[in-house]
Formats: sequence, C-alpha cells, structure tokens
Amino acid sequence: MKRFSLLVVSLIMGTGILFAQDAEAIVRAARNRISADTQSSRSRMVITAKNGAITERNIDQYSKDDAEGNERTVVVFQSPASVRGTRFLTIDKSAGGSDRWIFLPNLGKVRRIAASESGGSFMGTDFSYDDMSLMNRGAEKDTNTIVREETLNGATCYVIQSVPKDSDFPYSKTISWIDKSTSVVYKSEMYDRRGALLKTMESGDLKEVQGRLTATQTTVSTVSAGTSTTIYMDIIKYDDPIPEGVFTTAYLETGRAR
Repeated sequence: MKRFSLLVVSLIMGTGILFAQDAEAIVRAARNRISADTQSSRSRMVITAKNGAITERNIDQYSKDDAEGNERTVVVFQSPASVRGTRFLTIDKSAGGSDRWIFLPNLGKVRRIAASESGGSFMGTDFSYDDMSLMNRGAEKDTNTIVREETLNGATCYVIQSVPKDSDFPYSKTISWIDKSTSVVYKSEMYDRRGALLKTMESGDLKEVQGRLTATQTTVSTVSAGTSTTIYMDIIKYDDPIPEGVFTTAYLETGRAR
C-alpha cells in the first residue's frame, strides 16, 4: 500500500513537472512566434483618458538583434509637435536585464532610464518601460503553469499563469491567453504586487504580413485609472535593412545613423 501511495505521488509530481515544462514551451513559442532579422513599423498611438478625451501620437519603431542575441528596439516619435523628436532605445540583454535611454528634445540630451523608473509610464501612455520589453522576456524567468483552456476570439487558448522568479519584476503574476493553433497571445492580465489586477493587454486585427501572422492592433488598459492606449500598426515590414548606427545613443541625440 505504501508503494502504491509513493507511486501515485511520484506520478502526480512528474505530471506537474511536465505540465510546467509544457507551459514554458508554450510561452516561449508565443514570444518567438515571428522570426525575422529586423522589424520596422509606423504606428498610430491613441491614448484615451478616463473622461474619454483622446490624444494621438505617431511613432516609428525599429527592432534588430545584435551578434550576441541582445534584442534592440528604437522608438521615434514623429508627431504631434509636443513630442516630435523624442527617441527611445531599449536593449534587452540575452543574459538578462535591460538598458534603456531616452532623448527628450526639450532637455537636449540623452538620459538613461534608471531601474527604479522601469515601472513608470512611457511618455504618458498606459505602457510602462517594462511593458515595452514584456514580449522579449525569457520564458525561463517565470514559473509558468497551464491554468485551463478557454475559448477567446473564437479560438481555443491555453490560459497560462506566469509568476516571476526575480523579485524586482513589477508584476506579481501575468495570466495570458495563447491560441493553441497559432501561438498568438490574444490577451494578458498583469497583477500588481498585492495581487490586484493592474492592467490588461489585448491584441487583434490579425493580418498576414510577408508570410507572418501579425497582430496589428494592441490595447493596454490600466484598470484602476480607467485609461487605455491602443497602437494601430499602419505599416510593418520584416527583414528590411536597418543600419547598426540606429541602435546607439548617438542616434537618439541626432536622429542620424552614423
């Protein structure tokens, strides 16, 4: 009888470990879903205040990995005039951690974003600096568990809970709805350190772009504030050459790739 009990326990534990491994693989597949050497886009950013007031910003974004596997992204604000010329660079390191810099025209210089600011609002939007790197976060940095399966947007999705292993991550957990057939992340819920729902992120308007299924609309909502920010990708290109000089602080300052 004891042997049977031990066998049952070992089977249950083994199944749990396999389940966790499967969940990590699903998250990794979702984050590595689109394979491209580079990505370039032009987008409209629509910010909705609690009172319904709307402001729009137009941005260009460039992404490219370096030889060490570090994921680099530059965001350039084109309009309106109040933010035109603002440029932001983030480097998500393959070994872990991120470096971030921003150039604000009114200051006339490049400023490094401190780690203590990573949870703060990115240019008055519902995105935090950490949110800008969320999809580049390594699946192994979290304990991932399949909670259930559920239908969302007409698709059967894995619902996966991701609890960070690092104590400095701003969210206590993230719950994601990942399409079983396409690995598209349709929705994510981000919870604060007290366990309360802080934000939701939803993706949609899927289109085939150069043979890659691409979500061209993403909305982040801050629950307690009643605000939201939606990014509409008007143009997106994969594998277009991007000069290395774009991913430097010199580019942030001058807007020219040397």
